[in-house]
Amino acid sequence: MTYQELKADENQYVMNTYGRFSIALDHGEGATLWDVEGKKYIDLTAGIGVNCLGYANPKITAALTEQAGKLLHVSNLYTTAPMVEVAKKLCTETGMSKVFFSNSGAESNEGMIKLARKYSYDKYGEGRAEIVTLNNSFHGRTVTTLKATGQEKFHQYFFPFTEGFAYANANDIESVRAAVSEHTCAIMMELIQGEGGVLPLDPEFVKAVRALCDEKDLLLLVDEVQTGVGRTGSLFCFQQYGILPDVVTFAKGIAGGMPMGGVMAAPTCDTVLGPGTHATTFGGTPIVCAAAKVVLDEVSQPEFLAAVKEKGEYIKNTVLSWKSDKVKDVRGMGLMLGIIVDADARAALVSEIMDKGVLVITAGKDAIRLLPPLTIRYEELDEALAVMKTVLA
Repeated sequence: MTYQELKADENQYVMNTYGRFSIALDHGEGATLWDVEGKKYIDLTAGIGVNCLGYANPKITAALTEQAGKLLHVSNLYTTAPMVEVAKKLCTETGMSKVFFSNSGAESNEGMIKLARKYSYDKYGEGRAEIVTLNNSFHGRTVTTLKATGQEKFHQYFFPFTEGFAYANANDIESVRAAVSEHTCAIMMELIQGEGGVLPLDPEFVKAVRALCDEKDLLLLVDEVQTGVGRTGSLFCFQQYGILPDVVTFAKGIAGGMPMGGVMAAPTCDTVLGPGTHATTFGGTPIVCAAAKVVLDEVSQPEFLAAVKEKGEYIKNTVLSWKSDKVKDVRGMGLMLGIIVDADARAALVSEIMDKGVLVITAGKDAIRLLPPLTIRYEELDEALAVMKTVLA
């Protein structure tokens, strides 16, 4: 089918909840995609950070094919080897203690919120359930995670929202202290505010928040839905900040394109969620864990993570070397980068870059966000950067 034919059927049968770009993608290999009419694109989005090992990855394809011939799904009433093996790998590589598997980032953050509130209820009883999040954060699209998100524009339409959230300013420990009260049970944050504009938190601020949590017996909740699984050059971003959170969520890249998420708990709170307190039908099902095993085996290798950092620096240095008036800055870590441009010009720049065969997305008010496959080859990077230079320089 042509793009126009597909779009006509989409308009008739699919809810119009996305402002989709005028592209219908058909197949891909590595970090390169082709649309239904044969046009080629270098993908610097990876499905919003999901396809971390690229498209048509032979190891993921083989693992999925083998597992599909055994078990696709059996429910969490039974134990399966792929689920246990992925949990063991996550814990041994991070210093966390136990894992709950879910299906998405928002669902993982819901589970983290439940864990924090139950931890406090078990210890202190009712009345200590509030969670402090950061202004400009983003934690998901459910009714609860929308309210956890520290952006007023998301607090619309879906009233009444779940209550129990307070907001503080990023990189301002006094603002966080002021938001904490006798009702607070946890502080929740992204180490890089992704949807907010690719804004890394200051390491000293993060350590101060960790100390405040220790002082007040609050759980430190870290949302690594976008920053986790090698994206920033370490398996999880918190490992570069020199802290151990109490709870960490992950999703996006964990299964290389299969829908998967999860909640990792440290020994401080790894027994809070017991039988009957939290559950999911599809979380940790064998077919997605087969893909996750491949991803973790690849991404946890030191040389792989070093290459992610090197590619990120290569992109950053190349873009800054253009000395373009259109580029104000490049910020981020590893292969989670934001090219900062004039907010009013951004939409036109993104459109022109895509028309020339490079897929990029946006974040915040003024960032062109880059989340390429972690396996992107330098040949693909150079091709994409050459295109972007014609637009941004």
